[in-house]
Amino acid sequence: MASISGLYVGVTGLNVSQAALNITSHNLANVETEGYVRQQAVLTDFNYKKLGDSYLSAMQQGLGANFATVKQVRDTFLDKAYRQEVGREAFYESQDDAVGEVEGFFGELEGESFQNTMNDLWTSLQELAKQPDSVVTRATLIQTAVSFVERTDNISDQLKDYQVNLNTQIQEQVDRINEIGKNLKSLNIKIRQYESTGLEKANDLRDQRNSLLDELGKLANITYRENPNGMVTVNLEGATFVTEDTVSEIKTVKMNETSDMIKPVWVAHGGADVFNLDKAASADNDTDIGSLKGLLTARGSKQASYTDIPIRSNYASETLYNADVRNYNNTINASVIMKVQAEFDQLVHGIVTTINDVLSPNKEVTQIDGSTIKILDTDKAPVGIDADSTMGEGLFNRKSMSRYSDEQEIQILDESGATVTITARVYNEEDPTNNYSLFTHGEIEVNPNIMQNYSYIPLSSNTGSGDFDVTTVNALLTKWQDTFSTLNPNTLTQNNFDDYYSSFISDLANRGEQLGTISTNQASMVESINNQRTEVTGVSSDEELTNMIKYQHAYNASARYVNVVSQMLEDIIEKL
Repeated sequence: MASISGLYVGVTGLNVSQAALNITSHNLANVETEGYVRQQAVLTDFNYKKLGDSYLSAMQQGLGANFATVKQVRDTFLDKAYRQEVGREAFYESQDDAVGEVEGFFGELEGESFQNTMNDLWTSLQELAKQPDSVVTRATLIQTAVSFVERTDNISDQLKDYQVNLNTQIQEQVDRINEIGKNLKSLNIKIRQYESTGLEKANDLRDQRNSLLDELGKLANITYRENPNGMVTVNLEGATFVTEDTVSEIKTVKMNETSDMIKPVWVAHGGADVFNLDKAASADNDTDIGSLKGLLTARGSKQASYTDIPIRSNYASETLYNADVRNYNNTINASVIMKVQAEFDQLVHGIVTTINDVLSPNKEVTQIDGSTIKILDTDKAPVGIDADSTMGEGLFNRKSMSRYSDEQEIQILDESGATVTITARVYNEEDPTNNYSLFTHGEIEVNPNIMQNYSYIPLSSNTGSGDFDVTTVNALLTKWQDTFSTLNPNTLTQNNFDDYYSSFISDLANRGEQLGTISTNQASMVESINNQRTEVTGVSSDEELTNMIKYQHAYNASARYVNVVSQMLEDIIEKL
């Protein structure tokens, strides 16, 4: 019986050594396979045979070794850290890419800089001040004004096109998230079926599932847990995404009926937004994770304009102003593209309206109902050198709305409070709710009347003397140098046009540098975490070759042991 038991020891030794060799070979075959996690054979004791009873020993004889299972060598803490930090890296990387694209539109690094376009307009105004009666200087002003409008429209169109084109990347990532969800569900089912016997682990399938979780963690903020039956459930952005039996898919819809922008919503959760973009992203709250959210944040929700920037002087209440500033910081300022659109539009609006208000000045009057309106200031307005001494022509027009209404009689209150009736041209105010009333991107053009007849440029005195209005000419130059606005509500420095543009480009470059630095630091952190993961999960060919030699020797030793026992049994049988 002892000899028979000895055979058990040898045979089990052969079995576990062969299994260990198979696992080692599998590891070596996948040494270059991305996402593969090295596997280890777990060995345990085989059965014991009880020989008797004794107070001194267990009186048991072992029957050899047994192959328990094949385990993966993973560190779940490092997995979680990697998936969070790679998502944070992707969030800032997508915004850094957007800054790089936007910077190129202004030609500061290569091509024609927008600064040159502004300088050309400024130079033409200076030349006009020197020779206001020259047809050449007037023609130059018109040409540079046309070039200015064309360049601003071109930049605005590029910003809008890039903003809309980001929809393609957003849609692709949404589709990929849905595909990953379906694959995770399919792998869950396969793993549960494979491991249902409790005898084996579906390690290769688990590798595929973990690779998908790594990719999903880069796209969005996820949390997950593995059930006792081996199935993984996943939450995405705090909502249920993958369960044991279902996948809650995402689809994209328009921000609103007239919008060109799309946003991801949950199909299974009543069309609720996947991402909450009402608050600025924060590392403290883990709301700055995922390339999809990074794209949405960089793109923004609409094409922004100067009306989106709160101006303190426009508010009667400090509370309302502070509330709008908070909303600006959470929406406009958070978006790379929307911030650039709003600030650039504010510059263009400032230049256009400043020149117009010098050539065609307004004054404010009080109507009999107490409301105030602006009318053409006929006392100060210069006139053209045409036969009719045309008054009230601005250099720039709104495409869909004239500067003034036709002459009409209105009743106003004079300085003493008495009611008087005057004939005036009422200025058509800009209305933030009506884009066609704004001097904004896509709505500005050079005055067609002036383009057809340069004599309409109002530079002459309205006294009828025919002299040029020195005050108007000087005002064009002075106003260009005067301060007109801060860059945004978060800055206090009042800038003239040139300083504003310099601050604008500098602020954009600084933002790109900050995002690039964060992205680079995150990449280093991700690489460090991944290296630690690889040290645990990666296959070392040297180590596996060592194991192969070890298990080969163990196999040979077990084979020799079996031969010895076999020879012993043969000798015993022959002697009986």
